[in-house]
Amino acid sequence: MAAPTKNTPMYYPWHHFVLAPLALLMAGYTILRYTKVAGDDDQIARLWFSVAALAIIGLGVVIMLRQHYALQLQDRMCRLEVRQRYFEVSGQRFAPLEEQLNLSQILSLRLAGDAELPALAQAAAAANLSPKDIQARITDFQFDTLRV
Repeated sequence: MAAPTKNTPMYYPWHHFVLAPLALLMAGYTILRYTKVAGDDDQIARLWFSVAALAIIGLGVVIMLRQHYALQLQDRMCRLEVRQRYFEVSGQRFAPLEEQLNLSQILSLRLAGDAELPALAQAAAAANLSPKDIQARITDFQFDTLRV
């Protein structure tokens, strides 16, 4: 896949052009079919009700997939926040340390106060501290009540 050369809308083809339209069509079609046989007490009515219920559940799952995109964006913003805070308090780039840390370690570092962030980030990278270990070393917690 070639790197984009300009800022264009990004699509996840399986979600935007395959799963979502098919789930919407399937849910609509099965509901339409079920309404034609609703009230009948036979196998066909039960079958269409079951298929309609599954189609609606599938549509719900596809819609909830978009929540995944929001969480990815939130993780990206958390990384940027730690980068910015680290630079502001230490005057150095966070990138060399970030290469040695995983996302859960970076998310744990977000909870540290400005005074202890640089030393804790360096210790986490050097000793490969777990997120629990990082949080155990924090003395000035900066709680985040806005993260989903």
